Amino acid sequence: MIHLQIPDVPVALPDSVPSRAQEIEMLKSLPFDELMTRLVSSMVTFAINLGIAILVFYVGQIVIKKIYKIVNGIFLRRDVDDSLASFILSLVRMVLYFILIVTVVGILGIETSSFIAIFASAGVAIGMALSGTLQNFAGGVLILLLKPYKVGDYVEAQGYAGTVREIQIFHTVITTPDNKSIIIPNGGLSTGSINNYSRLEYRRVDWIVSISYGDSVDAARAKILEILLNDHRVVKKFIEDDRDMRKTEKEEKQKVESPVESAQAAPEKPVRGLARFFRKKSADIARKRAEDPELEFAFEKRGVDRSPSVKVNALAASSVDLKVTAWTTNTDYWGVFYDINEKVLNELPSAGINFPFPQLDVHQK
Repeated sequence: MIHLQIPDVPVALPDSVPSRAQEIEMLKSLPFDELMTRLVSSMVTFAINLGIAILVFYVGQIVIKKIYKIVNGIFLRRDVDDSLASFILSLVRMVLYFILIVTVVGILGIETSSFIAIFASAGVAIGMALSGTLQNFAGGVLILLLKPYKVGDYVEAQGYAGTVREIQIFHTVITTPDNKSIIIPNGGLSTGSINNYSRLEYRRVDWIVSISYGDSVDAARAKILEILLNDHRVVKKFIEDDRDMRKTEKEEKQKVESPVESAQAAPEKPVRGLARFFRKKSADIARKRAEDPELEFAFEKRGVDRSPSVKVNALAASSVDLKVTAWTTNTDYWGVFYDINEKVLNELPSAGINFPFPQLDVHQK
């Protein structure tokens, strides 16, 4: 058996770290000149570090703005969805500013590792206190993934209705028709009910037209249907026929307005990657739809009669109420609604139809 003998080597132990009181005593024992020299040296070092920190902060801001513009330009060139682009840009800006602040703190002489540890532990406490804010963050992620609405849609949610302008990390900004900017937290939007008026291409317009007792319902129906069918924005029978007609009118209008530009149009860029995959899926859906007209999809079934209709809705106290329905595109909804109201008011009396007023019969003994 071999025995190893390790020689005893003296190990120099580090001196104990002086306490705050010992440091003060050491400073008191120093001569005045040496004390002033140390103070001046410390102040000069701090001033230099402070100047470097300020310079780094301002340069960092310029770099962050540059990176923000570059990423935004990439999104614009690749035609990324506005909702996803605004969300990612705001997230990138927050991360870059956090890195900049940690860097500046390190330059000032504060230990960044301990700073990050304190920040992490404080983050747990802040996360518990700001559970609603984290819920809004998760709601923003769900909105971008599931896409119940996007920038430009007209939605109604949380008691407000307006056009979606921005989808941020924690909230969504909508603009009401009277130009009010409403900020709604994403948490409630991701878990609550949302009425998205822009999601579907076509909508049904409803009116209630009241006529007097004794007037002909058939005459009123014929006149109202004539008004509706004379409006080119109203679907005459099938939505697919109306869609084809609008597409043809749009193409002819483009040819008339810019025939040279249409002839010299730039060739379409080749589609690659995911865009090609999703376009192929859309083409497959369109092909299946053409092969099987009875196949029902997300919001529409082909071959359904969408003709305008006029039906007796109620026999009220002073009037016969007719319910009028017609279909039109989402963009033409309000134009059709207000224009038909005015035409009914102006043209129905010419057909011998009277608008009733509240009536009260008084019997005297």
